[in-house]
Amino acid sequence: MTEAARIRDAYLECERITRQQARNFSYGIRLLPGPKRRALSAVYAFARRVDDIGDGDLPREEKLRRLKQAREAVHAAHIDAPDPVVVALADSAARLPVPLAAFDELIDGCEADVRGARYQTFDELLHYCRCVAGSIGRLSLGVFGTIDPPTAERRADALGVALQLTNILRDVREDQLGGRVYLPAEDLARFGVRLEPGDGPVEAPARWDQLIRFQAARAEQWYAEGLRLLPMLDRRSRACCASMAGIYHELLARIAADPRAALNQRTSLSGWQKAGVAARSLAGMAP
Repeated sequence: MTEAARIRDAYLECERITRQQARNFSYGIRLLPGPKRRALSAVYAFARRVDDIGDGDLPREEKLRRLKQAREAVHAAHIDAPDPVVVALADSAARLPVPLAAFDELIDGCEADVRGARYQTFDELLHYCRCVAGSIGRLSLGVFGTIDPPTAERRADALGVALQLTNILRDVREDQLGGRVYLPAEDLARFGVRLEPGDGPVEAPARWDQLIRFQAARAEQWYAEGLRLLPMLDRRSRACCASMAGIYHELLARIAADPRAALNQRTSLSGWQKAGVAARSLAGMAP
């Protein structure tokens, strides 16, 4: 097989993974032109691999071993690699300013998950969010491109934080059952809410509502900064970014409107609602 054919097949594999597994991001990724769509699919496919290791059922030490392997693979990324996802990543980084070193931060965050890290303060949680989601914002920005990278990177980081805070509120019960609590201990204490890993009940539902709305308002501040990235992107990249952010922003609004729903089920949008956000994003991104 020629090198060009191997690279083509590597991107096809990444796009297959993205179509099948990127429940929210795929609606934005498909709005990009081919080269950027393929590159962002490669970023997603590797990030998904890292997440799946952290969220899987393997023993802790095996997870850490596989995360170490993932770190080594991205450090040594080359188009001759046997792994098609790594091949696509290496080709993307050769064509676009994709900062592959940001995957180190993502892996750091996943290692914290595997070790069962808890967060006493919001600043501690913010560091985690920047690792697991701000890193993806900066990787995505490398695909999108911008004329003012330093400013755009800060805003991409902020948007990643906003999306991760939304994820935390959306998945609060699922994470609790899985043995993880992300909400800062100081905030739980401030609102008088007890939330421990496991299947225990959440007491004081009225105070729970106040806690979640406080967290949602905090996330809104990060969206306000992060969405300032959009005017710095080209039309198709703006549409992609606006679509992904719009889906999560709508989730946050639903969570804030009914905080107790998150205790029973994961808040989500239907496929047609996500497609509607994506269509509005594309239509609204005037050149």
